[in-house]
Order: sequence, then C-alpha cells, then structure tokens
Amino acid sequence: MLKHPTTRLGSISSIIMGQSPPGTTYNEAGEGLPFYQGVVDFGSRYPSRRVYCTAPTRVAEPGDILFSVRAPIGRVNIATERCSIGRGLAVVRPHDANDRVFVEFALRAGTSHLWDMFEGGGSVFGNARRDDLESLEVVWPAVQERRAIAAILGALDDKIELNRRMNRTLEAMAQALFKNWFVDFEPFRDQGMQDSPLGPIPRGWRVGTVSDIAVLRRQSISPSDFPDEVFDHYSIPAFDEGRMPKVEKGEQIKSNKFQVPNKAVLISKLNPRFPRVWLPSIGSSRRSVSSTEFLVALPKENYTPEYIYSLFGITSFLETFSTLVTGTSSSHQRVRPEDLLTMDTTVPPEGAAISFADVVRPSYEGVKHNLYEASTLAAVRDTLLPKLLSGEIRVKNAEKFVEVDL
Repeated sequence: MLKHPTTRLGSISSIIMGQSPPGTTYNEAGEGLPFYQGVVDFGSRYPSRRVYCTAPTRVAEPGDILFSVRAPIGRVNIATERCSIGRGLAVVRPHDANDRVFVEFALRAGTSHLWDMFEGGGSVFGNARRDDLESLEVVWPAVQERRAIAAILGALDDKIELNRRMNRTLEAMAQALFKNWFVDFEPFRDQGMQDSPLGPIPRGWRVGTVSDIAVLRRQSISPSDFPDEVFDHYSIPAFDEGRMPKVEKGEQIKSNKFQVPNKAVLISKLNPRFPRVWLPSIGSSRRSVSSTEFLVALPKENYTPEYIYSLFGITSFLETFSTLVTGTSSSHQRVRPEDLLTMDTTVPPEGAAISFADVVRPSYEGVKHNLYEASTLAAVRDTLLPKLLSGEIRVKNAEKFVEVDL
C-alpha cells in the first residue's frame, strides 16, 4: 500500500501558544474580542462565543486552526473571526494559506492518538507544549494530492455547515413566532389585556408555573444491565458535537441514565449559562436514554413538545433559568429539578399551544432531518479521512465514493 510521506508540523506552520488575559477583563456583554479558553468553547468545527475579553494577550485571526493543548489534547476548531485564546489552546497557522484545510484535516485525523502521546509529559493536566506541537509528525503528500484531499473533505464539511446554517434559520423562525404569540401576544391582543405579575397578558390567560404545563420524568435505567442492547444515548458531549444521540451498546454506558420517552424535551441542569435544550427524535427500533445532567420534561394535556421546547429555548426563559443554579464551582453549577418546575410562566387558554405546534412542527421536523443528514455526511467524512491520509484510498476513488453518498 502506498503511504504518504510525513513532515514536522513546525516546518509547515507557525505555532502560537495561548495565554489567558487578566480575569478582570472577562465579560459576557460582548465587549472586546471573543475569548476561547479551550474545548469547552468548541463546536463540531467552529467555536461558540460565550465569554469576551477587553485586554487580549494572544490573538487568533480568521481561518486560524485552534488546537487544544489540554485534555482532551488534539481537538481542532477553526476561528471564524479575530479572537483571544487562553492557555488551553494554541494557534496552528500554516505558512501557505492554501494548506490550511489540509493541515486541519491532518490534525483532526490524529486526535485519537494525541492524548496518549502527551500523557505523562510532566503535567497533571497533560499539557502539550510548543516544542511538542512543532515536533508532531503529520502526513504530507505532494501539493496536488493535498489540494485534492482538502477539496473532497472540505466539500463534505461545507455541506454539514450549510445544514447547520439552515437549522439556525429554522429555529430562529420558530422562536420568533413563539415570541410573537406567547411573549408579545400579538394574535390575542384584540380580546383585551389584563394586568398580571409578569406584566400585561391577554384576558382569559393566567400566570402559573412550569409545573402547570409539564412534568419531569425521572425513571432511570442501568444500560449496562443490558450489555448487548443498542441504545440512543443523549449526553452533554453528544449535544455539543452536533445534537445527535450516540448509538451505543449497553455495555458502553457505565452509569445510570434517565429513560427518554416519546414527546420528551431535554434541558440541561448543568452549567445553564451554556444553554442546552434538545427536542429528541424518538424512534421505535431502540430505547433512548439520557445523561442525568438533563431534565426530562413531558408536556401535560393540551401542550406539546414543540411548545415546551420553544418555551425552554427563548432567551428570557434561559436567562431566568441560569440564575437558579446552586454550587460554588463555576464549572459544576446545577439547577434543581423542583426549581425548574416552579418557574413562573404564562398559561395560555386551551388550544393555543396545539395551534402553535401545528404551525412550527414542519420547521422542527426540518431541523431533525438536517441533523440526521449532517450526521450521515460526518460519518462519510470520518470514514474517508484516515484512508485518504494514509494513502489507502486515492483521490479518484474517494470522489466516486462521495458522489454516491452526497
């Protein structure tokens, strides 16, 4: 089998190690540059803005490769804008900008091995240092082959990103309609308004709590008791990596999980300043389970999963939800289930939530379809990636493979 040659990462790229700015310069108000500390800020390919800083000490430019240097070492994202990077990240900036996509995929292909390489390097955190990165061997075929491999894998990632952009639009449309109906009450104002503890609401409505519209399902299961059964596993990492459950055997799932029935909505009680609200697509072929860091909500009669999901996802709800945390550690703050249930909310008259669901259901079904398609494309990409980089599959064969799966 033909194998591609290799080269040292430091010979083809500049390495810039991150450095955290003073803590007093952090903010969540959008002042200064986006600040990425490590993999906590990573998405499937691009980071998510959560924190900003007004005095950056290390800066990445748009298109730079962001490489995690603390466990899990080797995760890769791409900077979409000028941003500040902390000590958990390094910038890998290829000398030739035309090699950026290829280097990105070369590093992504090695992710599963990098932690083993750096573990035990003298730090309890398993930090990778600049000279570690510079000495890292990456495959380096001829320039034409690099460009061709990058084009194939990049096309798959571009289609995945297009699906994500479509989903953001579909979600925004549904949320805008929810706000119009249940926050601004535009379709209901002609019936008159009345005062309430939450401000003016339409006549015939009332103020209640989340417990008036939903219940929490707390039945648990130990999947390891069913070692050969295959489950859909809804976990925090699965949400962060693309909002698709991991398909895993019971023997791979080590701790107790909540059962996830049909019509459930999941909301993470862990660190709610990073919102995670999930509308599962429950099939009939496998049982579904979720991390106990999620609260499993089921709509009461006259309510729907689409209504509950839209309520949990609206900005005003999430802002209040995030203030209910307990715990002193900023990395492990949680909301108690009973505090979710006692949150104030308007209670619309019978039929309003169902009418809303009928309108937005096609949008949410479109989101689920796009997530499934993106997951399929990612599987194709991840299958091709090591084979192309090792030379096991040549570019012409890969092009035919991609044409069939696209």
